[in-house]
Amino acid sequence: MSNQQQELQGDFGVWLVIYVELFTFGVIFTGYSVARYHNVEMFNESQLLLNKSAGFLNTILLITSSWLVVKAVENIKNIYNDFDIKKASNYLLLAIGSGVLFVVSKVAELLHVFGQGINLSSNTFFTFYILLALFHLMHVLLGMFILFVLYQNTKKGNYSQKEHVGLESGALYWHMVDLLWIVLFPLVYIMR
Repeated sequence: MSNQQQELQGDFGVWLVIYVELFTFGVIFTGYSVARYHNVEMFNESQLLLNKSAGFLNTILLITSSWLVVKAVENIKNIYNDFDIKKASNYLLLAIGSGVLFVVSKVAELLHVFGQGINLSSNTFFTFYILLALFHLMHVLLGMFILFVLYQNTKKGNYSQKEHVGLESGALYWHMVDLLWIVLFPLVYIMR
């Protein structure tokens, strides 16, 4: 064990929220898996109606966005001058932009599904798909709002090498949103 004690990044409150959210999604993912186990054929047929390319694009957008948030936090932790603050705020702005593209893509995908006459009562697969898509989309929208607040605070110079817990906490929430999608995408779009 090292002499230097490892410290949990971010605020305790955000970790509590993350654990609750991961548990909640875990229960839904488990329900989906059990339902799928009992009706594999219907789930496989229904999956064919989803746009895997849109799901893959959304995966790339969220992973890119998370990487941009990491770069923003990294720039704040290693501030040498005002340019690092500007770079950090620009990374956050680009992360928000990736989030916006995710939302546009997801809404277009949902509208396409609804346009095919599919709704919550079409079958068990689509009940889970629509609920998971909307629940995750709500988390993305909240995450984008958090990123916008982080962007504003970063632009104002409210974070420093020593004081950046708020930035880390918001980043942790965004990474949770990304992680949930990384589980959701293969579970709903790919797994056969």
